[in-house]
Amino acid sequence: MARRLKDCGYPVTVVFDVRPEAAEPLALELGCRAAKTLEEVNALASVVFTVVTDDPAMDHIFAENGDSLLLGARDHVFINCATVSPAIHREIANRAQKQGAHTLEACMASSITQARNGTLYLMIGGPSPVFESVRPLLSHLSDDGKLLRHIGPTGTAAQVKALVNMVMNINTAGLAEGLGLGAALGLDLTMLREVFSQTGARSGVLQTDGEDMQNRAHDCYFSAAHAAKDSGIALQLAREAGLNLPLATATLEQYTRMVQVGLGELDKSGIAELTFPGRGPKLDSGM
Repeated sequence: MARRLKDCGYPVTVVFDVRPEAAEPLALELGCRAAKTLEEVNALASVVFTVVTDDPAMDHIFAENGDSLLLGARDHVFINCATVSPAIHREIANRAQKQGAHTLEACMASSITQARNGTLYLMIGGPSPVFESVRPLLSHLSDDGKLLRHIGPTGTAAQVKALVNMVMNINTAGLAEGLGLGAALGLDLTMLREVFSQTGARSGVLQTDGEDMQNRAHDCYFSAAHAAKDSGIALQLAREAGLNLPLATATLEQYTRMVQVGLGELDKSGIAELTFPGRGPKLDSGM
């Protein structure tokens, strides 16, 4: 995203990562500062994108004590892109408001390639005036705004993103089982994928993950650990709504199993390692 905005003529002034070895080469490439602290980020930028792993990480970077993005935050806009719970988005928005700052959710339904090319699908949650103030900036990341959608108030974009990932994860697990069974039956998996693509079995994950599952190519674009985390967010929303979601529950169990057996850093397509015959760790038998 930083490279894309630099290409579009925006002054990228500072980058930060908890791992300096990740931030420093990028800062050198972009001709900007690699900040040592979060407070330094605020001193050098008034519009700040954040992408973190989970709720505790969001709580940490917007902490009410110690080094934090809330220090010197008046009139700043924080565009928070991580897939985290709606509750933490609302909490951070409240904290920022107390400091005279503004926040938006910009939940991404895309990956690394789309970020670099400026074709991210962005779901925005937060006040409309704040969204409009940064719409031109976000348009450069979302195919000139064609892939940019304002969902509603703070928390709503995070709800939608949780559902997107929940359904995607279910589809991925189902595809892995279909191809895994095909492999066990001795079917040609290239043929099977082609048939899937022309029938009711077609899906987005068939396009993105099917060949990778067949060839065991699980380079990470969206990790199994993140899939487990995101399915967990959706199931928490389901519990709050009083719903039982058996497919989402089973999918979470599969991705949690991947983490438990040391496969959590594989791409989500690595769920095939649990279903294809002769692959993956030795699993407990049973129905």
